[in-house]
Amino acid sequence: MAEKMSEGLENIMKNITFSDSKTKLFVIGLDSAPPELLFNEFVDDLPNIRKILENSIYGGMESSIPAITIPAWMCMATGKTPGELGLYGFRHRKGNSYKDVWIAHSLKIKEKTIWDYLGERGFESVVVGVPPSYPPKKIKGNLISCFITPDSSVNYTYPESLRNEVEKLVGEYVFDVIFRKEDRDAVLEEIIEMTKKRFEVVRYLIQEKNWKYFEFVEIGLDRIHHAFWKYFDRSHHLYEKSEYESVIPEYYKLLDKEIGKTVKLLDENTAISIVSDHGIQAMRGAFAINQWLIEEGYLKLRNSGGVDEVKRRFRATKLEQLEIDWDKTVAWAWGGYYSRIFINLKGREKRGVVSKHEYESLRDELSSAIRSIKGENGEKWDTKVFYPEEIYPVAKGDKPDMMVYFDNLRWRSAGTIGYESNYLLENDTGPDDAVHSEYGVFVLAHPEMRGNMDGQKCTQKQVQISIYDFPKIAFTAMGMRDLAEGLR
Repeated sequence: MAEKMSEGLENIMKNITFSDSKTKLFVIGLDSAPPELLFNEFVDDLPNIRKILENSIYGGMESSIPAITIPAWMCMATGKTPGELGLYGFRHRKGNSYKDVWIAHSLKIKEKTIWDYLGERGFESVVVGVPPSYPPKKIKGNLISCFITPDSSVNYTYPESLRNEVEKLVGEYVFDVIFRKEDRDAVLEEIIEMTKKRFEVVRYLIQEKNWKYFEFVEIGLDRIHHAFWKYFDRSHHLYEKSEYESVIPEYYKLLDKEIGKTVKLLDENTAISIVSDHGIQAMRGAFAINQWLIEEGYLKLRNSGGVDEVKRRFRATKLEQLEIDWDKTVAWAWGGYYSRIFINLKGREKRGVVSKHEYESLRDELSSAIRSIKGENGEKWDTKVFYPEEIYPVAKGDKPDMMVYFDNLRWRSAGTIGYESNYLLENDTGPDDAVHSEYGVFVLAHPEMRGNMDGQKCTQKQVQISIYDFPKIAFTAMGMRDLAEGLR
């Protein structure tokens, strides 16, 4: 995946010569921004973003597999796949354990980022909120950590003294909000507070710090999407008309206003990029994957009786709270925006039952069964099953055996069990109205493009690129073509 140069990248690399090494790059990261809204439905109400688009190359950016915040932002920063990074999501199994997990963090990132390469050449960067960046690692420049930061009581900046500057400016810095809760007024208020503080800090850093490269990620857009989508999208299966119907479009207007105030501070030698890690779409429901595995005989519980008893006894119960009969269990799953399936392999899992020579045939059998799952009313699903070693150049770390997009991510995966049906109307871990989609956004407005979008320098204004293309584009934009061409 990462080795193939997309047509969009070819257009940028071949047809536009960014030769001025004095050019800086300012990257606006909008977590989960979809092309459908940013470039189309909302664009007329976003004058500052529209102005950037008028002098830019832009289009959809294909996300990583999986298309989730961690690892997608780090794939964008390194040009490496999740397999090469050894990051497959927010949490991972620890040492092939059935229950022990570790949470993704910055110290797990061994591949070089854009700002690492620049630091080796003596250039400074400013990095704000790019996941996973907690705990803060040393960089040449300044860094504020991301949404996985526990709270503002810990050290969250590099250098550590930067924390004092941040808190003098905005008081308590906000990394994230709890968005899966019923009090939507509180969610909205907290997201707006977080976003305004983030942009105020960004504007301060633009003016007060030296930098060649500046990237920040605003997680608030993702939280707004997940918390308020059913009030905005009339086609949503849980749509309800309410006072919240304008929350999403109004938040986009807030972002546009903050972006407008921010880009005014940039000089004429600064290129601007707007990017997102993935897109967003309505959640059609959640599929209870472990309950299905029990029904199909792949997952066994101790003293549970039949499937009907399982549904009665274990109402919305997490897998780690169940007494699983590992001596008879073939496979189990984790829930989330995509599903991770693990096979109980002899010699790897403590109580594995599947032999190595059975592994491939069992996995293929299970894959076929999963892809044949239909919707609640018998409708055909576009379910995708991935084997890590087939989609990545290398698959490091605690990889799952299979990765599943139910109906191409339209349905979440529910890891809990205890439901009358495998098809849940809502998320099993709290209110969440939206799921991810495979395409985020990419925008590049460069000083050399101004007034030249219809000329010979740009043969195609609208492009489609891969998330793995971004480091090459970033170095090219900063007049460092040798670095760009040196990347795989």
